[in-house]
Amino acid sequence: MARIFVYGTLKQGQPNYQHMLNTAKGIAKFQGRGRTVEKYPLVIAGKYNIPYMLNIPGTGHHVAGEIYSVDDQMLQFLDEFEGCPNMYQRTPMSIEVVEWEGKSSVPGERPAAHSIMECFVYSTTTYQPEWVNLPYYDNYDSSGKHGLSYVLRESR
Repeated sequence: MARIFVYGTLKQGQPNYQHMLNTAKGIAKFQGRGRTVEKYPLVIAGKYNIPYMLNIPGTGHHVAGEIYSVDDQMLQFLDEFEGCPNMYQRTPMSIEVVEWEGKSSVPGERPAAHSIMECFVYSTTTYQPEWVNLPYYDNYDSSGKHGLSYVLRESR
Protein backbone atom coordinates (compact mmCIF):
# COMPACT_ATOMS: atom_id res chain seq x y z
CA MET A 1 0.00 0.00 0.00
CA ALA A 2 1.17 3.51 -0.84
CA ARG A 3 0.25 6.73 0.94
CA ILE A 4 -1.38 9.45 -1.13
CA PHE A 5 -2.19 13.01 -0.07
CA VAL A 6 -5.12 14.56 -1.98
CA TYR A 7 -5.92 18.27 -1.78
CA GLY A 8 -8.45 18.90 -4.57
CA THR A 9 -11.41 17.27 -6.28
CA LEU A 10 -10.66 13.80 -4.84
CA LYS A 11 -11.28 14.89 -1.22
CA GLN A 12 -14.45 13.92 0.64
CA GLY A 13 -17.38 16.07 -0.43
CA GLN A 14 -15.67 17.17 -3.66
CA PRO A 15 -16.68 16.43 -7.28
CA ASN A 16 -14.36 13.44 -7.94
CA TYR A 17 -14.50 11.80 -4.50
CA GLN A 18 -16.61 8.92 -5.89
CA HIS A 19 -13.45 7.61 -7.61
CA MET A 20 -11.87 7.04 -4.19
CA LEU A 21 -14.87 4.87 -3.23
CA ASN A 22 -14.98 2.84 -6.45
CA THR A 23 -13.43 -0.54 -5.51
CA ALA A 24 -13.46 -1.55 -9.18
CA LYS A 25 -10.59 0.96 -9.55
CA GLY A 26 -8.75 -0.35 -6.48
CA ILE A 27 -8.68 0.25 -2.75
CA ALA A 28 -8.36 3.70 -1.15
CA LYS A 29 -8.60 3.80 2.65
CA PHE A 30 -9.05 7.18 4.30
CA GLN A 31 -6.41 7.55 7.02
CA GLY A 32 -6.71 11.14 8.17
CA ARG A 33 -6.21 14.80 7.46
CA GLY A 34 -2.93 16.55 6.91
CA ARG A 35 -1.19 19.54 5.43
CA THR A 36 1.99 20.10 3.51
CA VAL A 37 5.03 20.79 5.70
CA GLU A 38 6.35 23.24 3.11
CA LYS A 39 4.26 26.00 1.60
CA TYR A 40 3.03 25.56 -1.97
CA PRO A 41 0.84 27.63 -4.28
CA LEU A 42 -2.57 25.97 -4.72
CA VAL A 43 -4.37 27.65 -7.62
CA ILE A 44 -7.60 27.13 -9.53
CA ALA A 45 -6.79 27.42 -13.22
CA GLY A 46 -7.93 26.83 -16.77
CA LYS A 47 -11.39 26.94 -18.30
CA TYR A 48 -12.48 23.91 -16.22
CA ASN A 49 -11.43 25.44 -12.87
CA ILE A 50 -9.03 22.63 -11.98
CA PRO A 51 -7.09 22.85 -8.69
CA TYR A 52 -3.33 22.61 -9.17
CA MET A 53 -0.60 22.53 -6.55
CA LEU A 54 2.34 24.16 -8.29
CA ASN A 55 5.59 22.48 -7.34
CA ILE A 56 7.21 25.68 -6.05
CA PRO A 57 8.22 24.86 -2.46
CA GLY A 58 8.36 27.81 -0.08
CA THR A 59 5.69 29.86 -1.91
CA GLY A 60 2.00 30.02 -1.01
CA HIS A 61 0.40 28.19 1.92
CA HIS A 62 0.55 24.96 3.89
CA VAL A 63 -2.03 23.09 1.80
CA ALA A 64 -4.70 21.08 3.63
CA GLY A 65 -5.84 17.70 2.38
CA GLU A 66 -6.54 14.05 3.12
CA ILE A 67 -4.23 11.07 3.53
CA TYR A 68 -5.18 7.72 1.99
CA SER A 69 -3.58 4.29 1.79
CA VAL A 70 -4.05 2.97 -1.73
CA ASP A 71 -3.25 -0.32 -3.41
CA ASP A 72 -1.28 -0.65 -6.67
CA GLN A 73 -4.47 -0.79 -8.75
CA MET A 74 -5.79 2.49 -7.30
CA LEU A 75 -2.35 4.10 -7.65
CA GLN A 76 -2.32 3.16 -11.34
CA PHE A 77 -5.87 4.54 -11.76
CA LEU A 78 -4.89 7.80 -10.02
CA ASP A 79 -1.80 8.16 -12.24
CA GLU A 80 -4.04 7.89 -15.31
CA PHE A 81 -6.78 10.09 -13.82
CA GLU A 82 -4.25 12.82 -12.94
CA GLY A 83 -2.59 12.70 -16.36
CA CYS A 84 0.70 11.65 -14.81
CA PRO A 85 3.41 12.51 -15.80
CA ASN A 86 2.31 15.18 -18.31
CA MET A 87 -0.32 17.23 -16.43
CA TYR A 88 0.69 16.30 -12.87
CA GLN A 89 3.75 14.57 -11.50
CA ARG A 90 3.47 12.14 -8.57
CA THR A 91 6.19 13.15 -6.14
CA PRO A 92 6.90 12.31 -2.49
CA MET A 93 6.27 15.19 -0.09
CA SER A 94 6.42 15.64 3.66
CA ILE A 95 2.92 15.87 5.13
CA GLU A 96 2.11 16.89 8.69
CA VAL A 97 -0.61 14.76 10.29
CA VAL A 98 -3.40 17.00 11.58
CA GLU A 99 -5.85 14.26 12.54
CA TRP A 100 -5.46 10.47 12.19
CA GLU A 101 -8.44 8.13 11.91
CA GLY A 102 -6.79 5.13 10.28
CA LYS A 103 -6.66 1.79 12.04
CA SER A 104 -3.34 0.08 12.59
CA SER A 105 -2.86 -3.65 12.98
CA VAL A 106 0.20 -2.96 15.12
CA PRO A 107 -0.32 -1.24 18.51
CA GLY A 108 1.62 1.99 18.81
CA GLU A 109 1.94 2.39 15.04
CA ARG A 110 -0.69 5.12 14.90
CA PRO A 111 0.95 8.42 13.88
CA ALA A 112 0.63 11.21 16.42
CA ALA A 113 -0.86 14.58 15.55
CA HIS A 114 1.81 16.89 14.15
CA SER A 115 4.04 13.97 13.17
CA ILE A 116 5.48 14.06 9.67
CA MET A 117 5.08 11.35 7.03
CA GLU A 118 6.00 10.96 3.38
CA CYS A 119 3.07 10.77 0.98
CA PHE A 120 2.80 10.85 -2.78
CA VAL A 121 1.23 14.08 -4.01
CA TYR A 122 0.09 15.01 -7.51
CA SER A 123 1.60 18.45 -8.06
CA THR A 124 2.80 20.05 -11.26
CA THR A 125 5.87 21.65 -12.76
CA THR A 126 4.14 21.81 -16.17
CA TYR A 127 1.92 24.87 -15.71
CA GLN A 128 1.27 28.11 -17.54
CA PRO A 129 3.64 30.86 -16.33
CA GLU A 130 0.73 33.22 -15.53
CA TRP A 131 -0.69 30.72 -13.01
CA VAL A 132 1.81 31.93 -10.40
CA ASN A 133 -0.13 35.23 -10.40
CA LEU A 134 -3.47 33.57 -9.55
CA PRO A 135 -4.83 33.64 -5.97
CA TYR A 136 -3.30 30.97 -3.69
CA TYR A 137 -5.52 28.82 -1.48
CA ASP A 138 -4.72 26.73 1.58
CA ASN A 139 -7.81 24.50 1.37
CA TYR A 140 -9.66 23.63 -1.84
CA ASP A 141 -13.44 23.53 -2.07
CA SER A 142 -15.14 23.42 -5.48
CA SER A 143 -18.08 25.35 -3.98
CA GLY A 144 -15.90 27.92 -2.22
CA LYS A 145 -16.29 31.69 -2.10
CA HIS A 146 -13.98 31.97 -5.13
CA GLY A 147 -16.97 31.08 -7.37
CA LEU A 148 -14.82 28.83 -9.58
CA SER A 149 -16.81 25.58 -9.62
CA TYR A 150 -14.94 22.60 -11.03
CA VAL A 151 -16.25 21.31 -14.39
CA LEU A 152 -16.57 17.51 -14.40
CA ARG A 153 -14.96 15.68 -17.33
CA GLU A 154 -18.37 14.40 -18.43
CA SER A 155 -19.51 18.03 -18.80
CA ARG A 156 -16.56 19.29 -20.87
